[in-house]
Amino acid sequence: MKTVIITGTSKGIGLETALAFGREGYRVFATMRNPGKAVSLREKVENESLNVHIAQMDVDSDDSVKNCINAIQKEHGQIDVLINNAGIECHGSIEETDLSKFKSVMETNYFGPLRCIKHLLPHMRNNRSGCIINVASIAGKIANTPLGAYGASKFALEAISEALAQEVKQFNIRVAIVEPGIIDTKMARDVAQDGAGRSIYMQVNRFSGLFAASLETPTQASSVADKILEIAKSESWQLRYPVGPDAVPFLNWRASMTDEEWITWNAATDADWYKSVQDLFGLDARKAQKSLGS
Repeated sequence: MKTVIITGTSKGIGLETALAFGREGYRVFATMRNPGKAVSLREKVENESLNVHIAQMDVDSDDSVKNCINAIQKEHGQIDVLINNAGIECHGSIEETDLSKFKSVMETNYFGPLRCIKHLLPHMRNNRSGCIINVASIAGKIANTPLGAYGASKFALEAISEALAQEVKQFNIRVAIVEPGIIDTKMARDVAQDGAGRSIYMQVNRFSGLFAASLETPTQASSVADKILEIAKSESWQLRYPVGPDAVPFLNWRASMTDEEWITWNAATDADWYKSVQDLFGLDARKAQKSLGS
């Protein structure tokens, strides 16, 4: 029986991933900062009699990560898969976002996975086996307002993942990056709701409409969990896995533009911006944005 550690499992993608691996017969350690928030996960695990163990781990703390991983290794031996999913959302313009929030999002979204990797990697290297899956985002490939702080953390995670993959391939350790698009999670709905003219920057206000329009036909967190499970089980390997119907179109769209075209598009007038989103993706972001303020 293979053992997997998953971070950030109290809700959303992490919760669904813990269930997906449990249903597939893995021994799952579903970690989270506050196990008191595991009510939904615990209920489903008990109802389905899954081999899922809820464990306390704060990825912002060296001691917490070390103690949790050491305890799992001591009791169960080999750890086969690490899934770095824990993350926090931060949105707003660069000017209007407190520096403390930039630090906080980097601590959890970048240094958190790095802590887990560094504590577990010697174990995997000695076993010459393992799989590390880092949940990033298309925001780690596409920089735009109002996700400057969040995107910076995901860009950093992408970079460290690519470098790590080069280092550990010789030890038969696979590294994969999952890049969800706009997924129906609390994070995405927070971005959608927190617009409606609250910022002095037009990009922040209208971007909430793009999220709201996308969430009218939402991609469920379980679809990301299914992809993560597929990656862990696969004999083949690739580095990046965009997930969701909008992920590849968004990535291809950005790749089709020069940097200067991208910046100009993001600074376009509301009329031109909303029209292009409608034409390119069939999303009525203006209507969705207006509904947020009603």
